[in-house]
Amino acid sequence: MNRQLTDQWTRLWVDSALLMADAATVMTLRTLTMMHGGRAATREGERMVAEKVEAGFELAGRLVSGRVRTPEAAARAALTAAGKRVRANRKRLA
Repeated sequence: MNRQLTDQWTRLWVDSALLMADAATVMTLRTLTMMHGGRAATREGERMVAEKVEAGFELAGRLVSGRVRTPEAAARAALTAAGKRVRANRKRLA
């Protein structure tokens, strides 16, 4: 395995770990919001499902476009699709 490929996968691993930490924060904040109930909880639940569907369609579009040609690119596309939503939620909920 060449150095550039190793570096790409290492960066992907680090980015995945950071996304997992952000996702854990978002899950905690969403849980607290939903525990309070009411309209805010309902909106948060609906938003959560809608975002997952949007991220799935975004990723599917990237994968079928033919531009994603390597496993690393597929993993990066998945991180990108999920990551922007997780980061936006972390900022919004904090």
